[in-house]
Amino acid sequence: MNFRAKPAEELDLNVTPLIDVVFLLLIFFMVSTTFQKETRLQLQLPQASDQQVSTENRTIEVVINSGGTYFINGRELNDSSIGSVRQAINKLARGNKDIPLLIRADAMAPHQSVITAMDAAGQLGMVKFSLAAAQSD
Repeated sequence: MNFRAKPAEELDLNVTPLIDVVFLLLIFFMVSTTFQKETRLQLQLPQASDQQVSTENRTIEVVINSGGTYFINGRELNDSSIGSVRQAINKLARGNKDIPLLIRADAMAPHQSVITAMDAAGQLGMVKFSLAAAQSD
């Protein structure tokens, strides 16, 4: 009986084929990737000037106080219903739907009052209306 230990063979891990496969995958993905140019919109924005433009009687101003009372161009409305607000705005607009409408509401004004003014303008087909806000400090 021979009890002599056989010398263990040294194990060697050859990583060359693994590196070749990784490089081939890298080349494949680089070649197959497509790059798209994103289209960009060319806009020409309006320029502002410091000249005052007279807009007398060209803007309808709806003011809503904290109690929900409407003032249209400085005149108080007796009724706060949507019909009276719509009628007052239509009377001042004289059917012109392009007149800008400015809605100024008190910070404590009921939200429904502002929505009523916007709804009245929308029912008249007015598309140029904006809400005024004070700049906070």
